[in-house]
Amino acid sequence: MPCSFAVLLCGALALAGCSQQAGQADQAAAPAAAPGQPPGKEAEAVQKLETYRQLLRIKNDEMAVTMGHDILDRYPGTAAAKEVQQSLPPIEQRWKENSEKNRLAALWLYQVSPMQGGTQSTATIYSSKPSGNDRVRLVLRRHTEWGQNAFLYGNGHGFVCKGNCTIASTVDGKPVGIKAFAPTTGEPALMIRDDKAFIAMLQKAKKISMNVTLQDGEKKQELVYEVGGFDPAKWLPVGKGKKK
Repeated sequence: MPCSFAVLLCGALALAGCSQQAGQADQAAAPAAAPGQPPGKEAEAVQKLETYRQLLRIKNDEMAVTMGHDILDRYPGTAAAKEVQQSLPPIEQRWKENSEKNRLAALWLYQVSPMQGGTQSTATIYSSKPSGNDRVRLVLRRHTEWGQNAFLYGNGHGFVCKGNCTIASTVDGKPVGIKAFAPTTGEPALMIRDDKAFIAMLQKAKKISMNVTLQDGEKKQELVYEVGGFDPAKWLPVGKGKKK
């Protein structure tokens, strides 16, 4: 064998040996692919996992939950999926609770505005049942001249209530009778007689259902209010008007 050829052959064998050792070292450092998952999928899962971790660090629960489920659905059995399985449940539970809390809070509208020679502060929520054009407002009102009131305000000709009437209601599933009266001025409203007791009850409640009768056709109607997001601090006091 010529000398030059022997040298080239030895060099090639040595290079192959080095490449084989380097490849073995890289395989030892990289995470093993999960059974049934090609190595490329494992690498994708690792990248997704890093994004998931970053979302957790910045406390973006909504996006973290979405990314976590994407990892679980697309890369089952991977090391990334196993990590997500351990950390995701409490994150998802927190996200659901906060989402529901925000939804309930958004049902309320708070306003302070001039009203017939005075100033009024209102906290208003629409019925979740009925919905649409048949919704009925539940209003908590403070007025510089009229004081504090709580009342229902609907459409059409209002409610059937002769003198004092009792609204058959449930508060978080417990039956309650709420005394009310219709205003003599003819508005489609139903005034709650003991507003202080009603508001105190509302602040502790999650859902209030009231069974009323509408003047239009004397139709029976159940009104449902998801009141759990009420924030007393946003219903501002307005003081008392000056004596004339």
